[in-house]
Amino acid sequence: MFSHVFLGVNNFERALAFYSAIMDTLGIQQRFCEPGRPWAGWHSAGATRPLLVIAAPHNGMPHEAGNGQMIALLADSRAAVRRAHETALRHGGSDEGAPGLRPHYHPHYYGAYFRDPEGNKLCVACHEPEN
Repeated sequence: MFSHVFLGVNNFERALAFYSAIMDTLGIQQRFCEPGRPWAGWHSAGATRPLLVIAAPHNGMPHEAGNGQMIALLADSRAAVRRAHETALRHGGSDEGAPGLRPHYHPHYYGAYFRDPEGNKLCVACHEPEN
């Protein structure tokens, strides 16, 4: 469905450190990184799309986090959700919802919510039963 998701950032170095840590935790591969541009992108192993891209806004204006937007990343286990949430907080993110079941979405929905250092809201979710 998606080609790519683009997240604006003001402090590329800080955002790169944050997203590199999160993506490493989830096993998501970096596809490119050009600090001079500045932009970087990641995709799932064995795939080329969709991409998650962080970059300075193309129009040169400062990034502003949106209200009501959220990017949800897929985790292969509940343990990975917990690790990603912990990693986010350790790398400058802020908590928006601790890891846990959200059965009002569906019986096996296990997610965690946080904001990156730029204020973008993210979720990491696992849709599988506990192993």
